[in-house]
Amino acid sequence: MGRGPLVVGLLVVVACASAPYTHRSQLMLVSADEEAKLGAQAYQEVLAKSRIVKSSAVVQPVEAVGQRIERVVNRPDYHWQFTVIDDPRQQNAFALPGGKVAVYTGIFPVARSTAGLAVVLGHEIGHVVARHGAERMSQGLVAQAGGSLLGAMLGGGPGANAILAAYGLGAQVGVLLPFSRTQESEADHIGLLLMSRAGYDPNAALAFWQRMERTGGSEPPQFMATHPSHGTREQQLREWLPEALPYFAAATPASDELLPGVAAAATH
Repeated sequence: MGRGPLVVGLLVVVACASAPYTHRSQLMLVSADEEAKLGAQAYQEVLAKSRIVKSSAVVQPVEAVGQRIERVVNRPDYHWQFTVIDDPRQQNAFALPGGKVAVYTGIFPVARSTAGLAVVLGHEIGHVVARHGAERMSQGLVAQAGGSLLGAMLGGGPGANAILAAYGLGAQVGVLLPFSRTQESEADHIGLLLMSRAGYDPNAALAFWQRMERTGGSEPPQFMATHPSHGTREQQLREWLPEALPYFAAATPASDELLPGVAAAATH
């Protein structure tokens, strides 16, 4: 019985990694190859159930911004793919391990321009380069191992089930959700640096999140949220701007153009 926690502890010690740019220590129990395979599989499953946009006028800006950021990431081992999904109600985008990225058309009015789109893609690609997917899976493996060991020590019965239920809540609130907030903030940080290196003005990030705040509804308490609050996010972005601006000054400037649909609305 005493060897189980020791094994988990040893795994934690030998599987430490470090996030790029922020150098935050991470627990990694999932290989990069396995993570990429899972990402590619999940990507195909999502696309199979979605309406994929084929219009070059819509897809081209997403690919252009994504490829500029892809070049500064400089991960030739990733198989980058950028897809636009037709869903005007989804103000969202996602990126999966291995470089699989999708943008929903509903984010276009909030992004407004290619600089705003660079905020979105920088954030999502930040999750990928920091291997947040593998980190979350690793945390889940450790939490699952801890729960199994606790269950074995307690034995069966209603009392044990109640304690395990409480343990599950503790693992979720005390470990997994705080890490998720950390990862979201880290993706903001890395994304700000990536978009700046790709030639997009990092000040666009503040404007984007302010627009997102105006379009959003009520937020859950930050204690239970998986994203930082709008106020926290804006404060952090302001703190990171001095780090990002020199990258922007040294980069070849990218053009900032209105996105499809936004441009059409501006002419009416």
